[in-house]
Amino acid sequence: MGKKIPKYRLLRSRIISDLEKNLDKSLSYHGVHHTLDVCNACNAYIRRMALKPKERLLLRTAALMHDYGFIKSYKNHEKIGCKVAREFLPSYDYSSKDIDRICEMIMATRIPQSPKNTLSKILCDADLDYLGRKDFKKIGDTLFQELKNYKILKTRMEWNKIQFQFLSTHKYKTKYGQKYREPVKQKHIEKIKTWLNKNDPK
Repeated sequence: MGKKIPKYRLLRSRIISDLEKNLDKSLSYHGVHHTLDVCNACNAYIRRMALKPKERLLLRTAALMHDYGFIKSYKNHEKIGCKVAREFLPSYDYSSKDIDRICEMIMATRIPQSPKNTLSKILCDADLDYLGRKDFKKIGDTLFQELKNYKILKTRMEWNKIQFQFLSTHKYKTKYGQKYREPVKQKHIEKIKTWLNKNDPK
């Protein structure tokens, strides 16, 4: 007999497959690539922090499912994702307490972020990891395109004003984010500020 596949791996395959098949193609930012990016960021925290095996599992599961709700709705996707988690995580051997902790992490990512424990802080920072990375503009442009697709905004000026306001009020929650992502994020803020000063007629 072959080696038994851990239930998390089966869950991961199912979630990734669902996202690939069912997410609206106009989600240029919140596509499966974003979920994988957040999962990778969480794995980086797992390598650096002394998390227990159960904590690693719950964090990885929350990262995997944090934007699953986008399959059904652009609004309130966190609540929808939690509803789905409660529906089918029991069949992957997650207890009701496990699911409560996973949903707490997912809901903490809702803007404005509201993490109240270590795992939630990690997921929140992983969700916005790109704000403090070199690929900030490339990834940010996909969000700009997505917001245009959903007619939330139209112009680069609107976008950069929103970015400036959001980045200026955002704070990383973990020591790693504060040390390694915040300084780079501040550079991005300065670049946006310079662009606005040059291009905003007001």
